[in-house]
Amino acid sequence: MIRRNAKATIHSLLSGFPIVTITGPRQSGKTTLAKAVFPDKPYASLEDPDVRLAAQEDPRSFLERFPDGAVIDEVQRCPDILSYLQSIVDADGRMGLYILTGSQQFGLMSGITQSLAGRTAFVELLPFSFDELVQAGKQPPDINHMLFTGGYPPLYDRDVKVRTWFGAYVTAYLERDVRQVLRVQELETFQRFVRLCAGRTGQLLNYSALAADCGITHNTAKAWISVLEASYIIFQLRPHHANFNKRLVKAPKLYFYDVGLVSWLMGIQTLEQIETHPLRGSLFETYVVTEVMKSFLNRGEHPGLHFWRDSNGVEIDLLIDRGAGVTPVEIKAGKTVARDFFYGLGKWMTLAGEMANDPTLIYGGEENYRHKGVNIFGWRSLGTI
Repeated sequence: MIRRNAKATIHSLLSGFPIVTITGPRQSGKTTLAKAVFPDKPYASLEDPDVRLAAQEDPRSFLERFPDGAVIDEVQRCPDILSYLQSIVDADGRMGLYILTGSQQFGLMSGITQSLAGRTAFVELLPFSFDELVQAGKQPPDINHMLFTGGYPPLYDRDVKVRTWFGAYVTAYLERDVRQVLRVQELETFQRFVRLCAGRTGQLLNYSALAADCGITHNTAKAWISVLEASYIIFQLRPHHANFNKRLVKAPKLYFYDVGLVSWLMGIQTLEQIETHPLRGSLFETYVVTEVMKSFLNRGEHPGLHFWRDSNGVEIDLLIDRGAGVTPVEIKAGKTVARDFFYGLGKWMTLAGEMANDPTLIYGGEENYRHKGVNIFGWRSLGTI
């Protein structure tokens, strides 16, 4: 099993909370990680119809099976047990009793907020980070392989073709989850909507344009985006609030949590297509932003990530708010550092003044060095930022 960086975080949280809840996309490794943390505790999956029925019909008796705690998988399938868990952990008083997992934020998060506030810590587990793959000796050989494959665990521990696996993943999980939440009738239209979103990864989210291109209403587009967010398929990166007396873009940017899934949705079939694809820059930006996000989430921290763009089109791809300062990060897919890579950083550093901290350029090449006050990292070195 590939060691997950979040494992140490979960062990630490279990010493101070009776429950830890692991959320994230399906097939990101939540169950495997939970079992690795609790190897000697019983396991119950609420995806199993028989187990779910027992939990729904008599939740108290169901939980009494586990006097010393357990791993309870896909808990969003039976949110009613959360209230009973509250009573159990309050009466017991021990820390580190349960690990819950869930793949949808709808219902699950509101149920936990109401029933388990103060009793559970949260860890969001995304697919493998590049750093985790390096530690396991399974890292892709070059950036094109990384953009093509992404980080979903089954692609690294099974003998399966990348394109075949993603096709099955979208059918088995994404479409099924959406049907459960939205009761989507026009599945073909929704499939087209998801692919249109993939073509907009790393770009400003415009609901009206997205709805018009897909032939749906503005409100339907917003509802479908919400479901994709709740299922950990996409997320929105918000603009930074500092305006420096300039007119700023207020729309968020759209990103997918896994760059391999985006490549599949774009219809990319070969590595050669990655090299020359017109949206290669957007794919690379998606990879970098999600890698930075994983580094925060694996430590149990909320990522303070934003972007910045003024009305003249001057942009910083990523701003990392560290409390004591803000680190601007420029992301370029090119394998050779060019002079114009530094234009946005220079503009923003001048405007930000003392707020600025450690300007950084991440590019598609291999070397790491420092140039005129800017930290320059190749794509392999994201874990060191």
